[in-house]
Amino acid sequence: MNIFKRKTKKIDGDTYKSIADFKEGTYPSEPLLITNSNVDETLSRFPLVVVDCWATWCRPCRMIAPIIEDLAEERAGEIVFGKLNVDENRSISMKYGIAAIPTLLVFKNGEFVDQIIGVMSKKSLEKRLKGLSGVR
Repeated sequence: MNIFKRKTKKIDGDTYKSIADFKEGTYPSEPLLITNSNVDETLSRFPLVVVDCWATWCRPCRMIAPIIEDLAEERAGEIVFGKLNVDENRSISMKYGIAAIPTLLVFKNGEFVDQIIGVMSKKSLEKRLKGLSGVR
């Protein structure tokens, strides 16, 4: 099952864009595929990154996915959103103690600064992120 609207790079039968698809200095307007192999590069390239930790079997993850897609488009240039499949990237899940999904990991200047667990409304998520980033 593919929970992304847009597709380009083939991974395990699904297709997603990754950081390699974007030139240095450009911001994506859609969530990026985050994996064990590209997480460090993604976090170091962008000042504010929100990583949505999800799994294909997780219904609440499907509920928050459209919100993440919308915010990625609306906040392009301010916040980069990523999608991390916890079943396929266990080392990142273990590193940040992901025990429930969906979980959003927030990184500012490459440093882990916050963790948001569970589904929330778009308005609530925007308010929470505003406190971390200064976005309008």
